Amino acid sequence: MKKSLVLAMAMALGVTASAYAASPFSDVPAGHWAYDSVAKLAAAGIIDGYGDTTFGGDKLMTRYEMAQITARAMAKGANVDKLAAEFADELDNLGVRVANLEKKADNVKITGYARYRYVESDRDGYTQKLRSRIWVNGQINDDWSYTGMLQNEQDLKNDQGDEKTDFQRAYVDGKIGGLNVRAGRYNAFFAEGNVYDTRADGVEISYGDKVKLTGYAGKATDGKYGFATLEPENKSMGNYCGGVISTKLGAVDLAAGYINFKDMGEEDIENAIWHVGAGVSFGDVALNAMYLKGDADGNDELKKLDDDGFVVGMKYKGADSAAVGTWGLFANYYDQGAQTYVAHTTDANTFEGVGFKGWGVGAEYTFAKNMVGTVHYYDTESKKDSSDDDKMLYADLVITF
Repeated sequence: MKKSLVLAMAMALGVTASAYAASPFSDVPAGHWAYDSVAKLAAAGIIDGYGDTTFGGDKLMTRYEMAQITARAMAKGANVDKLAAEFADELDNLGVRVANLEKKADNVKITGYARYRYVESDRDGYTQKLRSRIWVNGQINDDWSYTGMLQNEQDLKNDQGDEKTDFQRAYVDGKIGGLNVRAGRYNAFFAEGNVYDTRADGVEISYGDKVKLTGYAGKATDGKYGFATLEPENKSMGNYCGGVISTKLGAVDLAAGYINFKDMGEEDIENAIWHVGAGVSFGDVALNAMYLKGDADGNDELKKLDDDGFVVGMKYKGADSAAVGTWGLFANYYDQGAQTYVAHTTDANTFEGVGFKGWGVGAEYTFAKNMVGTVHYYDTESKKDSSDDDKMLYADLVITF
């Protein structure tokens, strides 16, 4: 056995010289350069020599013998990943699972989904699109992970086959003391999506369990004002900051929060939105309600817009992509003033600029494992002119892998 190998194994186990460790091998006498390390390895059960009281340090070991020593070191918790990788086949023949190597092999995971969507609208006719997303998740260490997402979207209606591919997510999740942290470009979800549900460049920090406090700040990167649609050449959604406090009392979930958007668009519009919400579940049924109050500033016309609103909803069961035959239903009613949302989560027509009200219903069903179909129908109208309305039908097929 080479001197460097003995010392490396001893260091991996935290071996140091000990006056109380005695070598059991006749060919490793006191005063030998490897005496202390060999004695400690033998005492730990890592090495056992050749069964004739000799260590045989001048002999060349076989790969099988080295694999045996590596397996014993692993069982003692030694950090011997490089040795485990080198002797992986021999360890497998010995029936030893190289857990650390398996963990490293799973360090990066790739998942994805493809969604075909057909939409028919009274105002805009029909569209059909195919959207694919590839997610990459990597474990940085025990406390931190990385997530990235690449998206491709194809317009199947357009004869030119228009499509766009972009890198839409890149963020880390982790812990700092008792704080949970998310930072980077991720999907921000404020007020259950009734205020904002799209990408943002920011940071989100939360603390607590029974009572949870969450604060966030960043730059909005996508979406539309509730009161002014952004032109394609001006995608500035401004900056935001805010927070929410939430808790659970039995079957009831409660939350209250505030978010302030500043410097939105060319007019540097500002909008501060308060929201309070509650939800309750019993059996397969879940009910929820939320009230919102906005305070927009930028020009006199903004102040004339409706500044409050509410959303109520119901869910029954739900489709589980892993369980064929599972299904669910939902129904929502919306009545939101233009000052109460920036990038709403609903697929309904939200009539940016004046606010909207109306309802939506939907159903989902798992046809096969990881294949879920949904059908949604919305009937909404402008809060400025009830004759300005829209009826929209959505049909989706989502495949996950």
